[in-house]
Amino acid sequence: MKINLQNIEKFVGTTELSEMMPYANGANAMLHEKTGKGNDFLGWVDLPNAITQDFLADINQTAEKLKNQSDIVVVIGIGGSYLGAKSIIEALADNFSAYKKTDNPHVVFAGQNISEDYHSELRDLLKDHDYSLIVISKSGTTTEPAIAFRLLKSDLEAKYGAQAAKDRIVAITDAEKGALRTLADKQGYKTYIVPDDVGGRYSVLTPVGLLPVAVAGFDINAMVAGAVSMYNETEDKPGALKNPATKYAAARSLLYQKGKKIEILVNYEPKLQYFTEWWKQLYGESEGKEGKGIFPAGVNFSADLHSMGQYIQDGERTLFETIISVKESDNVLKVPLADSDLDGLNYLAGKRISYVNHMAERGTALAHLDGNVPLINIEIEKIDEYNLGRMVYFFEKACGISGYVLKVNPFDQPGVEAYKKNMFALLGKPGFEALKKELESR
Repeated sequence: MKINLQNIEKFVGTTELSEMMPYANGANAMLHEKTGKGNDFLGWVDLPNAITQDFLADINQTAEKLKNQSDIVVVIGIGGSYLGAKSIIEALADNFSAYKKTDNPHVVFAGQNISEDYHSELRDLLKDHDYSLIVISKSGTTTEPAIAFRLLKSDLEAKYGAQAAKDRIVAITDAEKGALRTLADKQGYKTYIVPDDVGGRYSVLTPVGLLPVAVAGFDINAMVAGAVSMYNETEDKPGALKNPATKYAAARSLLYQKGKKIEILVNYEPKLQYFTEWWKQLYGESEGKEGKGIFPAGVNFSADLHSMGQYIQDGERTLFETIISVKESDNVLKVPLADSDLDGLNYLAGKRISYVNHMAERGTALAHLDGNVPLINIEIEKIDEYNLGRMVYFFEKACGISGYVLKVNPFDQPGVEAYKKNMFALLGKPGFEALKKELESR
């Protein structure tokens, strides 16, 4: 992975960047030494090196069992309990796998919304398929996944019988406490642990992400190997501009100080759309507090150049872009030569589609730079398990560093609780009677 800061130099000088690096390096040291805010949620920092081959073999064995008995596996979770897995699966899967027969189950998601239509239509789909459930919740009482699990567990037991249904449910939950742990122990579900010191948005490299990815048929060993390699590159080794995570964190922090309050993650590959969604949660939930933080947004180019491109080019100058560039495609497809050339594309005949895409990327970058948009460029070799593992750990590490430079706790999410309290009160949950009365009067 290469990170290029050349296109922020007209906004951030090299001297400023050099002066910011000690702060970013210090923040990185705080992560490794566990001396900063939220240090009880830093289990993800050393996680890549803690994952053993025996542990991966166990996850792969469970995945094989689910694959052998299911053509659909439903992953029930919300936030980091679904976005991480979905981002990796979508990035690695055939763009049209939903319409093709495959050797692996289709992995679908539930409990990430409270849509009556979504879950009704999912239940209708499952009637005609063999399916299993992976339910992910530390507590087992988070409203959205708890409703989905109650619905689908009931359906599963009605279809296969209570005894057989147990072998079609895997619970990823707390080691000792909570409603889901209690139920799993009582029913005898296969379980994996959500580590106490790893928050949901940092949990891709735990069973939360690894099991669904393995069920979808992808190589979690290579994914972990990629994360280990990035751990080694971003370890606490102070040095001017050598660590890609501190480099990225320092650059975006300086841009924020200069009034760039919105970061747009840009990709030119549709497979990375949900990776952007995972990234948005990671940075939004980690940095957006105490009236501070860069607002994370995302676009899929070149499609969004025909919708969001005008604003990015000429709108308010409060944004910057981080571009993920993919060097190699999996396939080779060239523009054909046409006899009539009515569309005027014969000048591209014989050129690969990826070449056209890369030229669109370069042309757009130059146009946006001319429009006074700072650009951070991140290039990966290709979209595969190894490189995705590297990117996951890179963005996690840079996020922790950025949060500490910003002087917030990157590992809590106090603002998330506000909507839950109001929802519980309006639904009439016991214990919220006074708040219910107040909210209804409003």
